[in-house]
Amino acid sequence: MEAFIEQPTTMTRATLLLIASDGEWTRRSVGSVEWARKFASGHRLPAYDAGVVGYPQRMRDYNARRRSRG
Repeated sequence: MEAFIEQPTTMTRATLLLIASDGEWTRRSVGSVEWARKFASGHRLPAYDAGVVGYPQRMRDYNARRRSRG
């Protein structure tokens, strides 16, 4: 599992996107980017800035598989 941290915008709070090895994912609003980094570190998850590195292909593949199931 990896953590992708999304910076806050004027419309949304910071979010933490957790992506499993098969591409399944969940996104949660968090209090701050710092909290998200501490969470990832505390759980020994690699953490990335989503705005810099983007999202992994396995997440897009997972979404495509879900869409094709109807």
